[in-house]
Amino acid sequence: MITATTPKGERRRQALVAAAAELLLEGGFEAVRHRSVATRADLPLASTTYYFESLDDLIARAVEFGGNSELDAMRRRVGEVSHRRRAADATVELVLDLLVGTGTHDESAREQLIARYERSVASARHPELREVQLRLRSQLDELLADVLRRSDRMVRPEQLRRLVAVVDGAAVGAITEMDPDPRRIARAALLEVIDIVAPPTPQQADRMRTLD
Repeated sequence: MITATTPKGERRRQALVAAAAELLLEGGFEAVRHRSVATRADLPLASTTYYFESLDDLIARAVEFGGNSELDAMRRRVGEVSHRRRAADATVELVLDLLVGTGTHDESAREQLIARYERSVASARHPELREVQLRLRSQLDELLADVLRRSDRMVRPEQLRRLVAVVDGAAVGAITEMDPDPRRIARAALLEVIDIVAPPTPQQADRMRTLD
């Protein structure tokens, strides 16, 4: 591998990473091969081995690229969320915006959701992906915690993991069963536990009792 020390070299390296990320999203890990990446990036075949130590190295960079793109979109969504008291259903909708997406009926959104779960599973078998996935997961947890705090809800790390597990389990089940709307399934599952895993803050709970 040659480090991309020139602007041209860095542009080529980033083009290959972006091309690999597109292929990963469209066809999974099997779609990312030296030739397919070079063709998609419109660069010579040798460039994939010139700028990367191995195909696994290129895939790891593509996973990080795709994950960071998703996180950027999530940050924009969180930035739109005001800090106010929210009921269970409104809080669930915000969480699902981050974990499932806003338009799972759209085929591209569905493919993005599938790719996210593929990355997670692949990291268990590929050490080069594990560190990348842990970094991405840590940032996702921070965004989820921020959304919950903006909704006047308590956040504990162990409960945050439980919240994600509920949504992931429901969404993966829906996808594998070819349900066209995994968000609907995940919504029903999360509504049952949101007040347990992310209860209202004491002040909010008092206000809600007063309203009752």
